[in-house]
Amino acid sequence: MALQIINAGPPPEAIAAKIKDAIAIEMPDAVIEVRPRGPGHFEITVTDSAFEGLSRVKQQQRVYAAIADLMSGPQPPVHAIDRLECRVS
Repeated sequence: MALQIINAGPPPEAIAAKIKDAIAIEMPDAVIEVRPRGPGHFEITVTDSAFEGLSRVKQQQRVYAAIADLMSGPQPPVHAIDRLECRVS
C-alpha cells in the first residue's frame, strides 16, 4: 500500500490574511492584527470605535461572525482562536 500525503493546506500566514480581510469587510475602520500560533490556531486583536458601548461578549461576537465561514465546514482552515482581544479606539 502506497503512503498517501495529505495536503496541509495553505500556509498559516495566508489564512491569517484571509481572517484579517474578513474582519475588515465587516469592520472597515478597525485596526486588525492576526497572529498564527499553530496549525489552524490564531490570536486576533481588533481595535475599533464600533465596540464603544458593547459588552465584551458582543464585541467578540461581531468578530466571530465576520470569520464564521473560515471556521465552518468539514475541514475549516481556522480551527481555533486561542486569544481574541477587542479594544475600543
